[in-house]
Amino acid sequence: MDDNIILESRWSQGFTNKYVEFVDSNTVCYTCGNDVCFLNLDSNIRRVFHSPCRGTGALTANGQNGIFAFSDQKTSPSIFAYTYPDFQLKNELKGTAQLGYTSLTLSNDAPYLGCCSSLPDHTITVWNWETAEPICTQPKAGCDVTSLVFNPLNCLQLCALGSTSITLWNIEKSDRFHLLKPRVMELPAKDGSCADRLHSPPADSKQSHLGPVMPPSAISGLKEHNAEKILSKLFTKARLTPTAICWKDSSELYVGCEEGFLLVVNTESLSVSISFNPTTPDAIPELRQISFQRLAFNKNGLITIGKGNVVHCLQINKAQINITQTWQLEGPVSAVMSFPDNERVALCSDTGQIYMLNPTQSDQIVKVLDYLRGNFVAATLLPTNKNICVSVKDSGGLQLWTAEGISISSLSLQAEVKSLACCPVAQYAAVGTATGNVLFVDLNNEQQPRLVHQVRLYNTSVDHLVFDQEGHYLLTGASDSHIYVLDAKPSKQFSCIGYMVAPGPILSLSTQCIRKDKEVKVLALCSRQEDKSPGGSLLTVLSLPKTNLTGPDCVDQYGCLSASVLQESRFEVPDSIQSCVLGDSQVFACCQKRKSLQTFKLHSEVQDAGSASAEDVVQLTPQQEVKGHLLGPVSLLLSPNQLWLASVGRDGFLRIRKAASMESYIELQCNSHRDVGAGSVSFSADSQTLITTGYRDGTLLCSRLRIKGMDAAKVDDATQSMADFLENQFNTENPVLIGLPDWGQWSPVGNEKQKESEVHPGVETVDMKEWDDILSARPSHPIWIRSRREAVIKQDNEQYSQQKQELKKTMKEIRGTILEMIRENDSLPETERLELKEFNVDVDEQKRLDAMVEQEVTRVKNEIKSGIAEKCDLQDVLRNECWDSLMVKSKTIKGFHSDHEVKNYPLKEPTKKELEDLHQVEKTRNIEIAACMSDPKRSSSPSRETKEGHEDILEEESHALTGSITAELGYSNSYIYDQLSLKTTEQKINQIVLLQDVIYRIKAAFNADFDNLHKQKMHELSRVMERNKRIREIMLALKIDEKLWEPTLSVWEQPERFLTVDDSEIKVEKYLTAEEKEEEEKKKSEQQKLLAANANNSRIEGVKKMMGGVLEKQKEDILKVEIPPPKFNLSKPDTDWSEEEKRVYKDYENKSKDLNEEKGKYKKSLENEMATLQTSSKDSSERFDEKLRQLFEKKLQCETAIKQEELKILHLIYSVQIEQEIQNRELELKIKLEKAVIHKDGISEVVKEHAKELQSFHDTYEGAVAEDKVLDKEFRKEFFDVPSHVFDHLFKLFKRRPRVKRSLHSDALDNLLKAIEELDAPENMPEGLDPLIWERFCHVRRMKVESEHKLKLKALTLAEMKTFHQKRIDEESAAQLEIQNISDELESLHKEKQHLLTDIMLLVILKQDQVEVAPTDLTVDYCDSVLVHRKVVEDLNSSIKTLGEKQIASMVKYKDFRKAIVQLQWEHKKLNMQIDDQEEKERQIKMLKLNEDQQHYLNKSDRQSFVSKQISILEETIAFKEKTHLKSMHHHIKKTEHLKIQVAKKTNENALLDQQLCKLEMTVAEMKNIYEAMASEESQETQKKERYQEMLRRKKLKDLATAQMEELTFLRAEVERLRMKNFPSLAHLKHS
Repeated sequence: MDDNIILESRWSQGFTNKYVEFVDSNTVCYTCGNDVCFLNLDSNIRRVFHSPCRGTGALTANGQNGIFAFSDQKTSPSIFAYTYPDFQLKNELKGTAQLGYTSLTLSNDAPYLGCCSSLPDHTITVWNWETAEPICTQPKAGCDVTSLVFNPLNCLQLCALGSTSITLWNIEKSDRFHLLKPRVMELPAKDGSCADRLHSPPADSKQSHLGPVMPPSAISGLKEHNAEKILSKLFTKARLTPTAICWKDSSELYVGCEEGFLLVVNTESLSVSISFNPTTPDAIPELRQISFQRLAFNKNGLITIGKGNVVHCLQINKAQINITQTWQLEGPVSAVMSFPDNERVALCSDTGQIYMLNPTQSDQIVKVLDYLRGNFVAATLLPTNKNICVSVKDSGGLQLWTAEGISISSLSLQAEVKSLACCPVAQYAAVGTATGNVLFVDLNNEQQPRLVHQVRLYNTSVDHLVFDQEGHYLLTGASDSHIYVLDAKPSKQFSCIGYMVAPGPILSLSTQCIRKDKEVKVLALCSRQEDKSPGGSLLTVLSLPKTNLTGPDCVDQYGCLSASVLQESRFEVPDSIQSCVLGDSQVFACCQKRKSLQTFKLHSEVQDAGSASAEDVVQLTPQQEVKGHLLGPVSLLLSPNQLWLASVGRDGFLRIRKAASMESYIELQCNSHRDVGAGSVSFSADSQTLITTGYRDGTLLCSRLRIKGMDAAKVDDATQSMADFLENQFNTENPVLIGLPDWGQWSPVGNEKQKESEVHPGVETVDMKEWDDILSARPSHPIWIRSRREAVIKQDNEQYSQQKQELKKTMKEIRGTILEMIRENDSLPETERLELKEFNVDVDEQKRLDAMVEQEVTRVKNEIKSGIAEKCDLQDVLRNECWDSLMVKSKTIKGFHSDHEVKNYPLKEPTKKELEDLHQVEKTRNIEIAACMSDPKRSSSPSRETKEGHEDILEEESHALTGSITAELGYSNSYIYDQLSLKTTEQKINQIVLLQDVIYRIKAAFNADFDNLHKQKMHELSRVMERNKRIREIMLALKIDEKLWEPTLSVWEQPERFLTVDDSEIKVEKYLTAEEKEEEEKKKSEQQKLLAANANNSRIEGVKKMMGGVLEKQKEDILKVEIPPPKFNLSKPDTDWSEEEKRVYKDYENKSKDLNEEKGKYKKSLENEMATLQTSSKDSSERFDEKLRQLFEKKLQCETAIKQEELKILHLIYSVQIEQEIQNRELELKIKLEKAVIHKDGISEVVKEHAKELQSFHDTYEGAVAEDKVLDKEFRKEFFDVPSHVFDHLFKLFKRRPRVKRSLHSDALDNLLKAIEELDAPENMPEGLDPLIWERFCHVRRMKVESEHKLKLKALTLAEMKTFHQKRIDEESAAQLEIQNISDELESLHKEKQHLLTDIMLLVILKQDQVEVAPTDLTVDYCDSVLVHRKVVEDLNSSIKTLGEKQIASMVKYKDFRKAIVQLQWEHKKLNMQIDDQEEKERQIKMLKLNEDQQHYLNKSDRQSFVSKQISILEETIAFKEKTHLKSMHHHIKKTEHLKIQVAKKTNENALLDQQLCKLEMTVAEMKNIYEAMASEESQETQKKERYQEMLRRKKLKDLATAQMEELTFLRAEVERLRMKNFPSLAHLKHS
């Protein structure tokens, strides 16, 4: 835009309690959006400083020197230091921070500023703000720093408060060189105890029997910084969490903790003492429940604030703490500050208030500043009064401001507010709430705004409120797609005219009212219902007539506006937009996707769309597109004069463009993008003042457009005509508004209180009382549309009540008739019965209900299916992990009669990597064994590996040294190392792999035996079942009712049963699908057909009826045979029997006797057979139990071997782990040593440099001292012409110095010279002294004072340099000592590592009862004891020790001598053996035999010709062989071709034979079937004969076996008799 238009900030309002600091003795400063506000707490004068940067970040101030500093919010931010109250920029500090600063602080006595940067560098820097130079910096030191505070008494001390720690930074100074040195405070544990490390053994612990104990850093393998952080969390108790710090006058530091502890830190010794412990029984109850969130030190004591709204003043005397005063505020307190005079205290609350209290004078709390709680939703200047601004906050606070930003009054609406709009024809504001209410607030009485009307329109929040420019209508919009039209005139009682439904949720709403037109155009931005994006693409344009909108043709009885009146047009834009505003035949929109502002023309489209229906959508294309805001969403607003387009976004910029040409713009930074930028913007009626609100920072900014030249005249013309028109309307409607009564009864809670008048004179805050009764439109009350519908229904009910009663009666009769028909239908036969759906009167409703039920059923089915699928997935995972992945499943074998139970070893198949590792280890062992056997030095030693081979090692070595009984079981691996030969880590790892293979072999071998026994049990079970089947038949025949022993397999012996579900386990009815039901019906029909077919077989039925289904009589049926007695036996007495009847009865008795004898024999044989079967089952089961016991014993042996091998593996793993820990520790110590050396070298360099600087400065200081002394000497020479008594007086004046405050500031000399000027006044001149001499004297004294001041500064600097140099020397000594300690520890670690390699742990197997301890008598008898003096025993012991030491020394000497002799003997023997080896080699060389060719070759003199001759012979031989080879190849090729021809012929012949074979097979099969059918009858007869012969043969064999058994029994008895007869008697041995 051109230079004639300027956008400038006028004032800002708001309060954020994030940064509040004193900038002088009475003034506090705080951030307000992009500005810094200054409030004088005594006079309530408020000043605003407009920040030059784009966003104000951290803020700090110093009340002693009137300096405030703040950082900007951008990449590579700067810090600006200003003076107060003249707002002069002292310096801009450009540091290394990349994103921002988290904390700033200023010192009292020096021009120092401390800052801490945020991500990613976290650097703490101390600046000299006077010179804009960083004096010292420490990177990566402020990771969790939340606050920095200088020591008020020592500018060289800086305290950093972190989220978990407190660090005291000391600034060590040497002339111009500064250095930051941290000292971390060790806070106590959360229980108040000392937070020592837990389970963290020192690095130099003594070695245990398992090896050296390493520190956690070596065990974890972590290195450097990560190790320190992680291990400190693992091995340290949870410490207290600091929340607040406060310096005391004595340089002590008070620390408040989240857990309720109050700590006192001595900054010299850095000792921490607990001043208040809430866990002790005698703790003050009022302080026990609070946590010290804020602290401030005051003359009266320590001011403390917890999480609530209670403030305490504590008096602390050593270990005693008392509460002297207590105050309670309205809301939670967020900050406390002590005035620079330490008498008063300022408090800040979370709800936007600043309080002031003076504990010395009064307990009364004075409210200095009161901003309503919450963030601004919207603000605007009243169209009817441009000197009044109205704003609302989301908490429901409505405020009125003057045009200069002074608060006038406030009103609490007691509701969450979402929108605001001001009427152009009456002085009131419409407020939309989150509960769907629209509140109308009368603003005519600026001191006392009042609620005059309200209406509830939505169940959701009222998101949009907009008046048309001429004040005809108030339109509302919300997310439920309803747009309500209300009459904006108070004379119409704000009546709701009607509503219309938009095609989607309302995102933006704007109006356009042209005076020449007779209609008001409304633009609504909507999103589609299915669209989830934040924007929308549908534009709805409505045309409302300015008058006659309430007629019956305009609104139906339900309040819906008719389409003919609305003249609705719909448009669609290509990209989604977030906001739009309607202009004159054009739309201005913001597309955040393209980050641009777009313009759409509506003139031609509207004309075309006027004839089309409202459902038709016209596609729009942007006519103009310019760059927009980077961060969205963006709010757009068109000025009332239609000349300016304003936009605000989340980037915090306010941009003004000309509506005619949007390419250029002017902008103003209103808010920071880090506080989510700006939320809303509004124009004044003259379009020259704008009000913007922050989205989350609670700020309100007023800016002004300054227009010069022709543009100003154009703006005035455009606004004057509208103002004249609205003035007439205002004069008509505003009196009506003033006459409206208040909505409900209310009474102000606080009338013009004195505190409020002190803050804002003439300002009154109005609170509402009993709002639950006053606000009738609560969410439980119906909305307007529902009330309208209820009224219509009520009217219809009154008008048609008689007709409705008749209809209800008729419906009742129809219902009774239908129920009677249903009952009649139920009594009919099934063939004549109708379905129930035939009786449905409302078929559509029935279908809807059926569809609803079906939908619910489908949903439930889907849920069940998803649950089943989830369980199936879980089943698959569990089965795969615990069953399918096992090559050998877990099984159990239980005994038949014993309690023995043996389990196998579940095994997984070895992975490919395990097999590869095993193969690699075996390959390595083969190489090692081969190398061992081929090594002559090892072969000469008596090693069993080289003498007899590695396969016989395990057979010869002692089982005690192998460490396990694996070799005894026969499962050893020939590649296993000897325990004494395991030296390197690789060998130990290989041994682990081999031992794991041995364990796998043991388990596999045992599993093989287990499987065999399991099969045997299955076979035995089948035998027992067969025997039991026969025993049951016998018991049934003998009618014996006894319990039969029937062994079964348990579920652990058949684990597959766990994975199957039997039908008996299912307790509910099985659900069958339609397909399964059809399949079941098919199976049933097939079974019925089969039964019907069998029923028609008369032959089978006849056999069953005649002989019970068998062709011959079973022997078991004899027991069932009964001979019927003669009939006359029952009818006649025996005396009347005839001879024939007697003969018949006798035959009957004989037959009965024979039958009974046969039955007895048969019963006895069955009993013997049953006993034999039972005995056989018992014997076989007992034999199986014996085998199971043997398997159990073998299992114990295998378990022993496995545990032994696993123990060896554990020891090897631990050994490897210890070696790795030692390596980690060694690497850690080397890194530490390297760092320590580098650190020491750096300190040494610093010491050398500072030693030179110190010497140079010391020489300079000596020269300055000499010059100062020269001034004293020159004084007498300078005033030699002065009388002695005057000279003495002058000399006293020369030595006299004024009293000034010592300071390190640069103006200290100026203050001193100013004080000297007072002494140079003529009234201080001695009497009678010449003024010229007095002037000369003053000049000399001034030179002397300057020299002394410089000398003092140099002396202080020299002392600082000496102290700094001495500290560096001490650090160098400490670094050297640390290097020595690390070196000693490293050397000790090497010794431990060597000891670990040589001290090998062996597993030795000892036989039971081999190691025994003889029992001793523990009772001591002192009857023969003699009492001797202790000194005699001690002397005797000392002499024994002396003689023992001498003997040991001689033995050691003797041992060393013998050792040397043995060594010489061994070397002599070695040399003799080498001589023997050389002689043997010489003898072998001499005895070497050569054949004739070798001798002939060696005897040849011309060897070259011989070799050439041999070569020629060989070449001829090769040529001949090649020729022969070619001939043989040719012959073989011909033979191969001949064979191929023969193969082809044979293939054809085979194909013909195959065809003939198929035919012959078919013929043979047919003949076979014929012959089998012919021979079936003959075969049956033959089988009968063969069966009969077999039975005879079996009977003869049984008889023969019985006879032989009797004979054997007799022979055995005879043998026993003869043995007893011939057995020798040994009775005579008893008497010998």
